[in-house]
Amino acid sequence: MALDLPEFPWDSLADATAVARSHEGGIVDLSVGSPVDPTPALIRTALAEATDAHSYPQVAGTPALRAAISEWYARRRGVTGLTDANVLPTIGSKELIAGMALWLGLGPGDTIVYPTNAYPTYELGAALVGATALASDDPTEWPASTRLVWLNSPGNPDGTVLSIEQLRLAVARARELGAVIAGDECYAELGWEGEWADQPTPCILDPRVIGDSRHNVISVYSLSKQSNLAGYRAGFIAGCAEVVGQLLAVRKHAGLMPPAPVQQAMVVALGDEAHVAAQKDLYRGRRQRLSAALEQAGYRIDGSEAGLYLWATRDEDAWATVDRLARLGILVAPGTFYGTAGGSHVRIALTTTDERIDAAVARLEAVSVPA
Repeated sequence: MALDLPEFPWDSLADATAVARSHEGGIVDLSVGSPVDPTPALIRTALAEATDAHSYPQVAGTPALRAAISEWYARRRGVTGLTDANVLPTIGSKELIAGMALWLGLGPGDTIVYPTNAYPTYELGAALVGATALASDDPTEWPASTRLVWLNSPGNPDGTVLSIEQLRLAVARARELGAVIAGDECYAELGWEGEWADQPTPCILDPRVIGDSRHNVISVYSLSKQSNLAGYRAGFIAGCAEVVGQLLAVRKHAGLMPPAPVQQAMVVALGDEAHVAAQKDLYRGRRQRLSAALEQAGYRIDGSEAGLYLWATRDEDAWATVDRLARLGILVAPGTFYGTAGGSHVRIALTTTDERIDAAVARLEAVSVPA
């Protein structure tokens, strides 16, 4: 019996990709958020020194890794008091997001809520268990059947940041419903505007959000973006000990364990802030150059307060914008990949080299509208 899965949207970009590749200056691929900069040397060294990994790794994470996760939340997110029972490493964050509904025992008749602008894995998680998927940003709309709520702040694709008050209202509603609520926060160190320009964005585990109880609240994080560890599959969760314990029990049975060398690399990555700041500076420069060129060429940037994307529009159909940019050799993703709310937007990634960003800027400047 085949699963009724959502279509994999990037397959539909084939024609636009071919057009962009035909540009005489080559393609500038801004359609995906895969890091291109090197993994920091201190992290690669830590991985190499841990390659004598003859024993099975710990599903729960080594004591050093669990301590590093707890210390990072206290130092960077303002979340204190986490113990080993409150944290758990994962094989990246995407597998956790896709599988969480299954591991929590959800199924037909249950509702899984996720943002109206959202990358497709939340909906996939609902499809895998036959649950109802509901795209909604308004807690008053969440039905009594809601058993799992996904928040994403900073958001992918639109870069919006949920305030402490917005997070608090969402958690309060989830608690009324008896639902688990999870904050997908992997872009938290990549804020650009206002107070987020020099500090991480709010965490769902912040005491101002949850009060004195972590019950049914989970923060999900990944080192793919801040540390260029996408190929390491280095993620983790923190929060409610009961939920963490249930996920740990399932993951032990399924053998879902981050490799031991990766666990050691994560310890080093979490303990060093200099490489995170340096990578943010690289992205800041790329963002400034690209956003200025887009605006000069007649695009409007909405949201995009944080994260690795520009949420851009010309107030036309998203696919028309995709085609327009493809003729310049620039490949982007239509907002429709992320829900019906993105019908007039495109997502433009910052994850390419300075040389390719500059190529895109030059092409946009060549077609810029007069000021």
